[in-house]
Amino acid sequence: MKMLSTAGSAIKVIGVLMVLFQWFPAEASTLGVRLESLTNRIPQRSIKALTGSQFVNLIAKIDENQRERSIGEQLLKGNLPGFLKKLKPVKLQHRNKNGKMAHATIFVTPDYLAIGSQADFIRIPMNRHTASMVAARFGFILPTRRIVDAIYNQSEDHFIPQPLPPGPQMRSTGYYQLHNRKIRQQRLSHSIALGELVSGDKKDVVITNKLINKPGRIAIYGWHRPDGHPIQPLSTVHGAGYADYSHGIRLVSDKVLVDGELRSIHDILKDPELSYLLSDEGPIMKSSYNPGLPVLPKSKMSMASSR
Repeated sequence: MKMLSTAGSAIKVIGVLMVLFQWFPAEASTLGVRLESLTNRIPQRSIKALTGSQFVNLIAKIDENQRERSIGEQLLKGNLPGFLKKLKPVKLQHRNKNGKMAHATIFVTPDYLAIGSQADFIRIPMNRHTASMVAARFGFILPTRRIVDAIYNQSEDHFIPQPLPPGPQMRSTGYYQLHNRKIRQQRLSHSIALGELVSGDKKDVVITNKLINKPGRIAIYGWHRPDGHPIQPLSTVHGAGYADYSHGIRLVSDKVLVDGELRSIHDILKDPELSYLLSDEGPIMKSSYNPGLPVLPKSKMSMASSR
């Protein structure tokens, strides 16, 4: 009886493996290699790079425009904690009008973009220009509303949103730092490990067709409550240069597995049928936006950060 039981268990395991390979045959054999290669456009962090605390001290008294340039400069140098380069797979599926089910796997950063070391970093909000530029340079895009929901539903851990009092201070570096501190405290109190797929700590800057008619705006969505409902419905109220403490930048690789085939996410998002895998709006006509690299002029801050 024991032998039969063991054989039966083995058959069940083989059956599960066959289902997995049928779903994502290429993913099952080479997923590890692909995940590593998807981040090869992100530079290695220098051992001399600023920590999160050092960066906050340097940007504390400069204006918003210079702060945005500094954020872009630091990220493009690879000054982000290593756990953000360990991408996480998120699976989506959609049945087309003919009844055929399609499956996709996207690869996303486990948390929102941050500046600093593994031990000392700050999750850093940024405006649409900076976020889109960094995403494009790294070989990523910003998520859609459907992708944000999928990430929340498949997260290994969920933060409870911690809104701060509204007002002009929402855009201040002090608020950026305060909110990051509150997230860190919650992470430690709930034993949430760095590198786990998490959500609920920030709203997402997203892509949407609404920006076609409002090219000078930023689109924001998410910050899900524990019941799964977002605090922020899809909004394009603010200008593209707006950023506040609640914004997070989640990156999605521009390569996606669709029925086991690695394809460009831009092509999928434009496809009349396959786009519904990744977008509840259907085809997204403009999935990337690159205003060009903002160049930070030589200044006291630039010289200090290079020491």
